[in-house]
Amino acid sequence: MTFSITHKLPARGAFALALLSLLFGPAVFSPAARAQDQAQAQSQDHIVSSQTLQRQVETTSAKRQDNIDTLNRVLSTPIAERAMQSKHIDATKVRTAIPTLSDAELANLAARANDAQQKFAAGLIGTGLLVVILLAIIVIIVVAAIH
Repeated sequence: MTFSITHKLPARGAFALALLSLLFGPAVFSPAARAQDQAQAQSQDHIVSSQTLQRQVETTSAKRQDNIDTLNRVLSTPIAERAMQSKHIDATKVRTAIPTLSDAELANLAARANDAQQKFAAGLIGTGLLVVILLAIIVIIVVAAIH
């Protein structure tokens, strides 16, 4: 009887394999089909294309550089230069610290500096308030760079 049990197991396995191949088709068991399934799964994992990521990096980098340029331009004005001299602040150290700021800090300070410059040009704020705003921006740059 032992012979008949061991003899029936391979027959049952072959029958099950044949049944599965009929139900699911031969592609399920082929290595090429498995490789294709893996490739599809990997392509579904990458939702964002590399070109989209590259464009996003370039845009972020350009925005960052624009914010750095804005702060450098504002801090190079005669009013800002005099304000730093009157408070004995080294302008070179401040300009060197600007690139060390985070993207959010740069964006925030550049927006504030632009706003202050526009309001000053429009006559909405005076020189004294502009100097205070510029000094506040300078202090924030220095403190952020230190930490």
